Amino acid sequence: MTEIELLIDFHKNAKRQGPGSSEDTLKALSFISFKTRQPLKVADIGCGSGAQTIALAQNIEGQITAVDLFPEFLDKLNANSKELGLQDKITTLEKSMDDLPFTNEEFDIIWSEGAIYIIGFEEGVKKWKDYLKPGGYIALSEITWTTNSRPNDIEEHWNKEYPQIDSASNKIKIIEENGFSPVGYFYLPVSSWIDNYYQPIEERFDDFLKRHNNSELAKSIVDGEKEEIRKYIKYKDFFSYGFYIAKKI
Repeated sequence: MTEIELLIDFHKNAKRQGPGSSEDTLKALSFISFKTRQPLKVADIGCGSGAQTIALAQNIEGQITAVDLFPEFLDKLNANSKELGLQDKITTLEKSMDDLPFTNEEFDIIWSEGAIYIIGFEEGVKKWKDYLKPGGYIALSEITWTTNSRPNDIEEHWNKEYPQIDSASNKIKIIEENGFSPVGYFYLPVSSWIDNYYQPIEERFDDFLKRHNNSELAKSIVDGEKEEIRKYIKYKDFFSYGFYIAKKI
């Protein structure tokens, strides 16, 4: 197996492929309102196995197109939505987020939790804006500094891993400069990282290694996950996911 295949195997049966919670999803949704009650068209881009897709489908009237590049995640979402009786509200689409087949002004809401970094925050805001109807909303969670200064170790790490990491004020400025009016912002609590993401990751280590005969590549993936957890625990006061909700002007 390649590294990407091993990573997919490690994460595909997880409820979440990143920090978050249903409470976070619904909190973001609470900032969104439309003048008239109507069925909504929603795109959930980079949906993974779709924990937030399910939460949205259970709390809105309308149709959700859930997009991910990896069919293993979409298969899990399809199975879960069928089990919950939501299959008529959720359609999955295997596609790269920088090559979407959507038309201009097709959607009422563009949703993306912890995934826009793949094409970059500013690029995503610019490209996805076209798919939104006037008065439509974006709701995005994105790695964000929560303080103005931080230790060199974590700053150098994130500047290397994702140079677009920034403060909330600068992220909001990007949103405003691209034709949106911010309506809400909050950052994810520690529980969304530890309880909902890292703890389940740690519980999968032994089975994952056993399944792949303790191969060096599998060990390196586990070591990488352990280091990510260590960094978060040590530096959690300095960064989190910020959740940005904004209306297209």
